[in-house]
Amino acid sequence: MTAILPMSLPEARGLNIGALAGLFRNVTNSYKFVFFLAILDLLKRHGFDATRPYPYAEITIEMLATAWFAHSFFKLSFGAQDTIAKKLDALDLDYLTHANLFANDRRALRAALQASDPKDSGRLMDFVPYRLLIPFLEPQLRGVDKAAWTIFEKAMPAIANAHYATARPLYRFDNDDYRHCSGILWHPDWVAYLKEHYAIVHGWAAWHWLGYMQKRNPTTPGLANKLFPPVKRDALTRQTKYWRTILQHPDGPALRCIYSGEPLSVERFALDHYLPWSFVAHNQIWNLIPAPPGVNSSKSNHLPSEHYFQGFVALQHQGLLIASRILTAGQFAKQTEDYLADLHLPSSAALLDLEQLSRAYAQNIGPLLTLATNQGFTSDWQYAR
Repeated sequence: MTAILPMSLPEARGLNIGALAGLFRNVTNSYKFVFFLAILDLLKRHGFDATRPYPYAEITIEMLATAWFAHSFFKLSFGAQDTIAKKLDALDLDYLTHANLFANDRRALRAALQASDPKDSGRLMDFVPYRLLIPFLEPQLRGVDKAAWTIFEKAMPAIANAHYATARPLYRFDNDDYRHCSGILWHPDWVAYLKEHYAIVHGWAAWHWLGYMQKRNPTTPGLANKLFPPVKRDALTRQTKYWRTILQHPDGPALRCIYSGEPLSVERFALDHYLPWSFVAHNQIWNLIPAPPGVNSSKSNHLPSEHYFQGFVALQHQGLLIASRILTAGQFAKQTEDYLADLHLPSSAALLDLEQLSRAYAQNIGPLLTLATNQGFTSDWQYAR
C-alpha cells in the first residue's frame, strides 16, 4: 500500500505543478480522488503509455475497483450523496474471494465489476473528467459559467483540446464535442513526470483522500489502513503460538469454542477475530480466540450475537489464567501489553480478575460493535451447524 504521508510535489520545468497541487481544493465528493487515483493506476498498469487512449469504460471499472475495498469490504462512509458509493451499492457484485483480497491484485475484482455490467455508471464520466482540468485552464475558462453544468460540459472538451499544447493540461479528450467524448489522452509531458514521480504523486493523492475520509469516518479504527488493499495480511504466528501454548496445557482440553460448544483441539484450530479484521484492521490478541476452522470460516466478517460476549470474555480470561501460570513474568507482560493498552486496564493483576476484565471489554467492545453495525457489517451472527 502506498505510504499515506503529507508531502509536496516535485517541480518540473514547463509543467503547472501548482495546478496539480490544487486538484483537491474544496472537494465535496470522493469521486475526484478516486478518478485521479484510477487514471494514475491505469497509466502505470499500461506502462506509462501516452500514445493509447484511456476509455471512459475502462476508467469507470478502475474507479469502482479503487473504491470497492474501502466502501464494500471495510464499510467506510463516502458521504450520504456520494455517487461512487451508490453505484457500488447498486451493483449485484459477488466478489469476496479472499485469495485475491490481500495481494493488491485487482484482476478478479475488475472481472467481477465488468460482469456486473456497470454501463450506467451513475454518470460518473459526465462530471469529474472535465472538473479535474479546471486548475490547468483557469485563464482559458474565463467567461465560462462553471456553475452552469450543461454550459461548462459543452465547452470544456473543445477548450482543453485547443490549448493542449500550450496550457498542457493533464490530458485532452478524444472529441471536441462533449456528446461524443468516450475517453482521455494523456499529455506526454505529464506522463513522463508521473512515471518519474509516481510513488510521490500517488502518496500525495492518497494523503488527501485520507483527509477527506477522516472527516466522514471520524471514529473508525485503523482508517489509514482501509483505503487500499494491503499487500498481505500480517501472519498470526505469535498469536497462534500463544493460544497453542494455552491449549497444550493440562487445562487446555477443557476449553470449548464459544460459538459451537465443540472442544478446542491444539492439533486443529483457527484464530477468530471476534470483531472482524475488516473492521478493526489489526491482529491484537485481545480480539483473537481459537475456534474450529469450519466455525471460523462460517463466521467470516460478521459481527457475533451479543449472547456470545460472556463466553468470549470467559475464554479470554481462562487463557490469561493459564498463560500467567506457564509464562515467566516478563513473557506474560510482553504477551499482554496490548490488553492493557487497548482495554485501558491498570495492571496485569486486573487482567486476571474476571470482573474487571469483563467490565473493560464491555466498555470498549460495546461501542465498537455499535459503530460496526452502523457502518453496515452484518450483525447478530449465530453459528448454525
